[in-house]
Amino acid sequence: MTDQKEIGLGIIGFGGFALFASQHFLQLPNVRLVGIAGSKREEAVTAAKRFGATNFETIEELLDTPGLEVVYVATPPFLHYSQSMMALRKGKHVICEKPLAVTAEQAGEMITFAREKGLLMVTNLMQRYNPMFERIQKLVQQELLGDFLHGYFENFASDEGLPAQHWFWDREKSGGIFVEHGVHFFDLWEGWLGPGKVVAAQVCKRGETGIEDQVNATVRYGEATVNFYHGFTQPSRMDRQETRLLFERGDLTLYEWVPTRLRLNAVADEATTRALMNLFEGGRLDITGVYSGKDRAIRGRHQDFEVHQKIQINAGFEDHKMHIYGELLREMFRDQMQFLTSKTAPRKITEANGHRSLLIALEADRLARL
Repeated sequence: MTDQKEIGLGIIGFGGFALFASQHFLQLPNVRLVGIAGSKREEAVTAAKRFGATNFETIEELLDTPGLEVVYVATPPFLHYSQSMMALRKGKHVICEKPLAVTAEQAGEMITFAREKGLLMVTNLMQRYNPMFERIQKLVQQELLGDFLHGYFENFASDEGLPAQHWFWDREKSGGIFVEHGVHFFDLWEGWLGPGKVVAAQVCKRGETGIEDQVNATVRYGEATVNFYHGFTQPSRMDRQETRLLFERGDLTLYEWVPTRLRLNAVADEATTRALMNLFEGGRLDITGVYSGKDRAIRGRHQDFEVHQKIQINAGFEDHKMHIYGELLREMFRDQMQFLTSKTAPRKITEANGHRSLLIALEADRLARL
């Protein structure tokens, strides 16, 4: 972006995550913080001073400021529609925190209006910028372990920072767990497997409080199914996530909700072992079993295969998880800004991602209530 003109960024809403994200956006060359609005938090005042920007009393004042081109909306989900539409009507490009909106009607209007005006209306689904995403995508597409058969994402999340009065638990404000949080993972798996269809969903409530703290959905991708579980029930020290993909001749597990490491178990011939090590470059290969002669013949799903060894590959990043998270945010923002200047550069995340992931989440939420 060094040859590009300066891009003026405005931020609507300024909680802890907005501070985290904006610090990464503003590390990119030629990006200047014009102002912050929609928050009276001390963090907003301090950040505005830090970056030499204005903390506006109203969103309207921010949107009318000369030099503002891109607005980052970082408020609770129920505000995304109204605030994004305010920005779009002022001719501003919008990057919105997930989810895009809380209803299909709102989302459709936002996408249609932005398209007609030639504006961005992108949801921050930064998972596709993780190098792990493309590696798993290639593993599936190249069928190195045979056909994909089944998968799951399990989110054993903490509720320690979510008191009973927090907007997260209010469906009118959050849209529910599938909408507020699940969109990340519906989009991730669609990137690996293509369009999916929700076939079943359930929701669990916490005793007499009525708080919906656990949800589960099954999504079919072709002939394969994937289970999505989100439970906000754990103390923060037990917060953990796991993504698993099962293939004909092996399985792969990703750890953390922003995956930083993986473990692959497989039976393979020499060519497949080489291809896997090239794909997960820098990984550690361990040999669990070696086969020769007639022991190389195996059978599964009524098919015959020949394998030379049973292997385990462990791979990942040495960087801290939060450092990787920051890099994904920088890459997402860089991707969108490059598109603004060229209009032809391909993007890993487009308006369609936020829209489709929301529609899947809404269908899961609907089925959970039948």
